[in-house]
Amino acid sequence: MAPSDPDRLVLNGLRVLEIGSGPAVAYAGKLFADFGAEVIKVEPAQGDEWRKMPPLLNPRDPDSESALFAWLNTNKRSVRADPGRDARWLAELAIGCDVVLDGRALSADAAPGPLWTRDDAGRAGDPIRIDFTWFGADGPYSGFAGAESVVRALSGAVHGSGPVAGPPHMPHDLQVGIVGGLQAFSAAIAAWIGRAQGSRHYTLSLHEAVFGLVEMEAGMVQDGRHPLRRLGVNRFCNAHPAGIYETADGWIGLFTHTLPQWSALCAEIGRPELAAAPAYATGPDRINHADEIDAFLIPAMRRRTAREWFERLGARKYPAVLVPSMEELLRQQVHRERGAFAVVAAGGVRFEGPVVPFRLGAEGPLPGGEAPRFGAHGDLYRSLPHAPRAAARRQPAPAGSLPLAGVRILDLSMGWAGPLASRTLADLGADVIKVESITYPDWWRGTNFNEPFYRERLYEKVSNFNMMNRNKLGITLDLTQPRGRELLLSLLKLCDACIENYSAEVLPKLGLAYDTMRAVHPGIVVLSMPAFGLGNAWSDTRAYGGTLEQASGLPLYTGHAAHPPAMTSYAFGDPVGGMNAGAALLLGILAQRVTGKGRHINFSQVEAMLPMTAPFMIEQSVAGRVPTRQGNRHPLRAPHGCYRCAGEDAWVALSVDTGAAWIALCRLLGRFDWEQDARLRAASGRQARCEEVGAAIAAWTARLDADAAMAALQAAGIPAGVVRPMREVLDDAHLNARGFWKTAERPYAGRYKSTSPPLREAGAPLPVARPAPTLGQHTREVFAALLDLDDAAVDALEAAGVCGTQARPKARRPSAN
Repeated sequence: MAPSDPDRLVLNGLRVLEIGSGPAVAYAGKLFADFGAEVIKVEPAQGDEWRKMPPLLNPRDPDSESALFAWLNTNKRSVRADPGRDARWLAELAIGCDVVLDGRALSADAAPGPLWTRDDAGRAGDPIRIDFTWFGADGPYSGFAGAESVVRALSGAVHGSGPVAGPPHMPHDLQVGIVGGLQAFSAAIAAWIGRAQGSRHYTLSLHEAVFGLVEMEAGMVQDGRHPLRRLGVNRFCNAHPAGIYETADGWIGLFTHTLPQWSALCAEIGRPELAAAPAYATGPDRINHADEIDAFLIPAMRRRTAREWFERLGARKYPAVLVPSMEELLRQQVHRERGAFAVVAAGGVRFEGPVVPFRLGAEGPLPGGEAPRFGAHGDLYRSLPHAPRAAARRQPAPAGSLPLAGVRILDLSMGWAGPLASRTLADLGADVIKVESITYPDWWRGTNFNEPFYRERLYEKVSNFNMMNRNKLGITLDLTQPRGRELLLSLLKLCDACIENYSAEVLPKLGLAYDTMRAVHPGIVVLSMPAFGLGNAWSDTRAYGGTLEQASGLPLYTGHAAHPPAMTSYAFGDPVGGMNAGAALLLGILAQRVTGKGRHINFSQVEAMLPMTAPFMIEQSVAGRVPTRQGNRHPLRAPHGCYRCAGEDAWVALSVDTGAAWIALCRLLGRFDWEQDARLRAASGRQARCEEVGAAIAAWTARLDADAAMAALQAAGIPAGVVRPMREVLDDAHLNARGFWKTAERPYAGRYKSTSPPLREAGAPLPVARPAPTLGQHTREVFAALLDLDDAAVDALEAAGVCGTQARPKARRPSAN
């Protein structure tokens, strides 16, 4: 249900100042605006530079404004300001807001001072403030010139993707901005929920924020389960087939994780005997024989249409999805029925783009809207008084406090996406109770249920699980037993929200559908997150993170035209889904506090990927077509790419974003003739000679190791970063200096490295208060504190197999009484 009454939008009445350029601050502002906040976008005298970012509203007019900018800025108000001349007015405007999103530090020539002083704010105190930076305010990289491609390269999110020989694939701009904008938005909403404690000032590092996309790889490297090398286009460690295959009429996405899935695929292609072949028994076995498998799989997949494969494999519960072009995606009925696309209006042009991918019904978001004309609202805001808003004025929150203290979440999720969503709230202070079963533990603890798995408690030694579930309490309950369900519902009554990511049919079969939960707790917020959402023709589709990326259509526009549509080398859809689900859950809790009502958030993880496709979806809608894959080229920056350095598989990424950076590069290369060549002053001229320019850069970088090349480029003011493999990221000097890596210690696992949130408050990382729980570690503590059950009662539950602290094979589970 789309909202019809703006006054009911969950952020109605909130005033937000957005200042600075780029997609991170713009997307954070878009989330506020689309949920009803009054967002004041401050632009410099010449307008936001993203007003010229392709795709354009009129593709035939190079002076046209950007359709992508319009989508990023729906429902906002635009004012023009000169930072020097208008400093006093900007200070008054800022302290008259509830939230300030400050992205000035992301600009190439930025050296921003404070927007306001303590004297400006006076006794009323400060608004909530989020400062966006490329690398944070301290550490060896803090003075670096930044770009999306640079922070992504340094985070380990580039090295693993692309052909074995290189160069690695650089995903498109906007994606880092969306990730950073989401995390800034979540922090600000948490601060608003907890505003009674006081105001908060967070600094966000986009470098650390984007690391959230590849956190799984950090765990795998620590556990010795990562190949430490690039495997090739659409090749994943420990899983195969897991890529995109051509069919009779298009593309199908496959992802084979378990032996039953491999068996189903073999049967469907008419080769059932291969399911029992010892050489192909496990994911690592199959990736080691990937060329052999693809030799028979590629021709087999061409025998049927993509939809035939999707339906036949789906009937076998195999994770297969259509990989659509943007034209096909915009026609998909499932997304149409869910309202995943909406009309944006700007400059007399109307086009479709993705809707914010979490829905609260009447409380938001707005479906589409209109983008503001440059400076259209300046007169309005220059004439208004800007006294601090009483609802938001607070002194700084006490040191060591967290905004979500007192919020309680019941976490029924497993894997990456759901636990990441709940961890977002746990990191911000919520009490998160993670529920597992001794016979069905979280599958991120491992899926090889052999005898050593149980005897050696291997399920306690997986770094991925341990990183994803920090700051949580852990209990066990067998939800197939009546007593387990009864205890779960008793806990639910005491919680603000519940998150689950089971397959769509699981909770209803257990007697734990939303209606049952609502009956015992009418105010509960429940978030369900299947791949395509609930209640539609594709709701039962099995999916992993790679499946979500495939279904978004993004791979058709990633990589080089000489290769098949290219996925990233990590499970891209999982962290993106988790970050969005965390933001959705926070908004649900805020709406609960405003309205007193609960709700069921029907969340689609595929839709969470659609904002990443916005440049391509919008271009399809505006121009009727989208260009083929462009490799590592950028629509406005040149040169832009990965260049080989001295050493094995060593690369540096660079992105020339200004005329000054181009001149600096010419001087580094000794190409003073290029510096004087008027044809190369514009990025378009350099793009026309990209092969020549790229060859000169490659010849220069080949003589240097990657860190030396980065240092030389950065010293010249050119955005550049080493394309770090994950093993180097784990020892990165900047991340270590900033305290991003935390050494955690946990029973059975010993010491390991864990990440911390990408936010700093008063210069300090948010705390990692407790490591991930061992199986059932806090069952007695939680049952005693919340359900008044003593040790004898818990002993009886353990004897019946309802709970416990040691995993058991299903056959050993005691029968229910």
